[in-house]
Amino acid sequence: MIHVIMGLKGSGKTKKLIDSIHEAVEHASGDVVCIEYGKKLTYDVNYRVRLVDAEEYGIRNLDMLKGFLSGLHAGNFDITQVYIDNLYKTIGNDRAAGEAFILWAADFAAANSMEITMTVSDDPTMASEAVKKYL
Repeated sequence: MIHVIMGLKGSGKTKKLIDSIHEAVEHASGDVVCIEYGKKLTYDVNYRVRLVDAEEYGIRNLDMLKGFLSGLHAGNFDITQVYIDNLYKTIGNDRAAGEAFILWAADFAAANSMEITMTVSDDPTMASEAVKKYL
């Protein structure tokens, strides 16, 4: 299952993401991972969350993020929750690539029994019908 927190800059997306992460840490039966771009969440996220800086790993596009997420799962089947802060900063500000990743992530999460939650800086009214079901 995936969840997309979408809104324009300053709408509180990261705060919602952090709240969701804290709740997951309390109730998750497996490991929790948060992928961010830049080290902004270091002091906001519980120490039990594996915080990964996408910038350190050179993740700059859709395929790199897919490969990274697949590799994380291949190396640790105990990951049950993945959070991605600011998808467009990670893969580039491309609405079509963002939608493609969201749809891929939905299939990946279902196939691997995990939840993926991500924030997207975009106008929710501009989301396609395929993406709106995850908002």
